[in-house]
Amino acid sequence: MRHFGQIAPEVRKRLFHQEPCAFTADSPARLLSTALGATLYSPATRPRLAEDVLKQAARGVVSMVLCLEDSIDDAEVPAGEENLVRQLDDLAKRSDVDIPLLFVRVRTPEQIPDLVRRLGPAVRLLSGFVLPKFTEERGIPFLEALAAAEAATGHRLFAMPVLESPDLLYRESRVQTLEGIFRAVDKYRDRVLALRLGVTDFCSSYGLRRGPDMTAYDVQIVASVIADVVNMLARADGTGFTVTGPVWEYFRVQERMFKPQLRQSPFLEVQAVELRSKLIEHAMDGLLREISLDRANGLLGKTCIHPSHVLPVHALSVVSHEEFSDAQDILRPERCGGGVLRSAYTNKMNEVKPHRAWAERTLLRAEVFGVANEDIGFVELLAAGLSD
Repeated sequence: MRHFGQIAPEVRKRLFHQEPCAFTADSPARLLSTALGATLYSPATRPRLAEDVLKQAARGVVSMVLCLEDSIDDAEVPAGEENLVRQLDDLAKRSDVDIPLLFVRVRTPEQIPDLVRRLGPAVRLLSGFVLPKFTEERGIPFLEALAAAEAATGHRLFAMPVLESPDLLYRESRVQTLEGIFRAVDKYRDRVLALRLGVTDFCSSYGLRRGPDMTAYDVQIVASVIADVVNMLARADGTGFTVTGPVWEYFRVQERMFKPQLRQSPFLEVQAVELRSKLIEHAMDGLLREISLDRANGLLGKTCIHPSHVLPVHALSVVSHEEFSDAQDILRPERCGGGVLRSAYTNKMNEVKPHRAWAERTLLRAEVFGVANEDIGFVELLAAGLSD
């Protein structure tokens, strides 16, 4: 797998100063946690689930969650489990295809060993499990079940806890809950790939729902939770974890609305770029703002419930040539003693010691998502993906 692997090699060469690296489900956890990107959720009840997985992989999806929890009715769980096992068994028989990193979102700890047993050899397709409504008390049994399943199969399985409990939202219990979550995930650090934010559940506790013109950061009670999660669980001192961005609920404007105009535009290149910019601005403004705010607030990747969200998340994850230049300058061996230098773009100050953690994270993101050429921005990356 590689990000933007669905784009023709000659087009990638034009877009990227440094192309995204290739990786597999067996790659180091630090690389995979960055590479998750837009993690696409799909109900496990879908009758053509195996075909859906292959179709999304061909479109550039590199991580998916097959959901047995909130996305399906309580009464559908047995049928969902049966369908999941059957569909993964079908995928396992296709040795000639590449599939994304696959995770199963379960409801109870007991589902983990049961599904692993029922999957048999097909468990090799799984990268792990998503653990809902995670707290220390509720989460430890999930992590113990996952560790036992890994030991029984000899197959590496990661956990992705979802932080969505009301105890995390309420001010009087938030710090204590976060401390408990840290104890749990720290104990199983090698098995925790990333922490995911369940912002929809946060909003439901107060009867709230943000509109398409508002980001999660405009809902102050949600923004305060995100800030505290990053503060206590995503520090850059070696104790932190990757925390992914919240779901964007709206998909009124779909990819197909862009393609005819991108393919049939009679305009010159400059005019075509202006057209793309206008389309993107009107159709994706809220999503794009939220993705940008995710990264500004220390989050990486995003939960997605519609395929049209994937490419924007990935396009905005590409490191700009300017960011790459700054990060390289900051991390030069001769700069290890600190100091201040003017950026190569002569528009900012790079202070070596305070900016070192940012630079390290930026170069890891550059490895996974690539570095754009100097004249390439988000619009060109998005247009190339949509036109592919």
